[in-house]
Parts: sequence; structure tokens; C-alpha cells
Amino acid sequence: MPIPPPSRSRHIELRVGCRFEFEVGEASPVALMVEPLQAAPLSARWTLPDGVELLEPEPDVYGNGLRRIVLAAGQDTIEYDATIAVPPDPDPDPAGARQHLVQELPAEILPFLLPSRYCESDRLIDFAWAEFGNGPVGAGRVQAVCDWVHSHLHFRYGSSDVHTSACDAMSAGQGVCRDFAHLAIALCRALTIPTRFAFGYLPDIDVPPPADPMDFCAWMEVYLDGAWWAFDPRNNARRIGRTIIGRGRDAADVAMINSWGPVELRAMTVVAEPAA
Repeated sequence: MPIPPPSRSRHIELRVGCRFEFEVGEASPVALMVEPLQAAPLSARWTLPDGVELLEPEPDVYGNGLRRIVLAAGQDTIEYDATIAVPPDPDPDPAGARQHLVQELPAEILPFLLPSRYCESDRLIDFAWAEFGNGPVGAGRVQAVCDWVHSHLHFRYGSSDVHTSACDAMSAGQGVCRDFAHLAIALCRALTIPTRFAFGYLPDIDVPPPADPMDFCAWMEVYLDGAWWAFDPRNNARRIGRTIIGRGRDAADVAMINSWGPVELRAMTVVAEPAA
């Protein structure tokens, strides 16, 4: 059964967090990106191996918060657990939001029109304009892209890896949520719509719980009418409780774990649910 809808007060409280289990060959620096970005949590707790120092958050070039540590050799476990307050309503509705001409865009928005490691928009220009060029513009065109990606790709855990790009996923016809986002981002950029990658926590509120274990979720944000709007080609629905962790050109910019050394992630657990 779906989780009952929360009381529609000024906010709802969510429990979010994660647990990572590592096998470490030798002392290695690690950068973590797992904390909610938009607001300070109501409460938060880190559990770290003995002797590991957690540095204060540092912003990266996109304003995301990074935490740096050095893991010792051996088996290490890290946990993060927080309670946050989020709006009780679904994602804002972008219906009617207009698309900017490129010459109207602020300079800081232009990088999100360019190809990136996982979003080869330059390779998809002909297809994008043939498929979507005669349809609606603005938010309607972005939704048409999301509808196409949602129906074209089959969601399957383990069907892609860290090397899979938008074009790879399109050819394979399957992927995980980051592949859905990468393909939709690449198509939107090919249509000269500024689009960036986003990931975070997404609780199953007012929707049937999936059969698969909870995981981090990836979606995209599109610049229309002077603002960034969330679009989710994987779920293709406006959702309650979407909680941003990081934003960038694609997943290469916002990995939840970056390590420099012999560090193997052995297990991961993610939690995003209404607080008890």
C-alpha cells in the first residue's frame, strides 16, 4: 500500500540518510556528498570509524557541500542520519514556463547548454530536432522529452555502470535513474534548453513503494522563465519530499563518494521516509 499522505501543514518532517561499508587497502582520502543542500537539518548525526576526522562542509564549484575524510586501511563503515523539514506539496508545476532564446541567457547558465562527459548532446542534435522540433516549446517540450525517455528506457538495476553515457543508454534501451536523467539532459541541451543534473533523496510519499531497495535518486533541473524547475524522467511525476543533495553538469560532478586510493564500496543503504 502507498504511504498515507502527510498532514498538509507548513512542512513535513523526513528522515534521510545513508550507510556505506568500505574495504580499504591503505589510508585513502575520500570526499562525501550526502547531506541535504537546501536547508540546515533539524537534527543530524554522523557515525565514523574510530580516529576518522570529519572536516567541516566545503562548497564545490557548483555550491554543493562536500565533506572530506581519510579512511584507514581495513573495513570501515560510515553512517549519516538526519531529520529535515520539507514543503508538504509536490514539486512546483512548470506548466506554461517559457523557453529563453540563447542570447537572453545569463552567462552562468550557458555551460548547461554544452555537451559533458555523460551527456553527449552534440551527438543527439539531429535526432532531438527531428523528434521534438515540431512539438510544443518551453515546459511542454521538456515534458515531451521526459515522456519519450520514460517510455523508451526500461528501468533495471545493474543494467549500466560508471561508464554508461546518454547515448549508451539510448542504444541499450535500459538503465537506472541517472541514465534516464543523462539522456533527457542531453536531448534538452540539443534543443538549446539549459539543463543540469541533480540527485538527492526521494521518499515514496503518495506512491506505491517500489519492489527494489531505497536508493539515491537522480533527476534534472531545467532553466525556463528565469528559474530552475525539477523534471524527473525516471518517475515522470511531480513528487513530495524531493530533497536535493547536489547539482552539476552530469553525474561526474556530483558523485556521493569520490575516493583517491584503493577504496571499494562493499554495501550501501539509503533511507528517505516520513519521520516517525
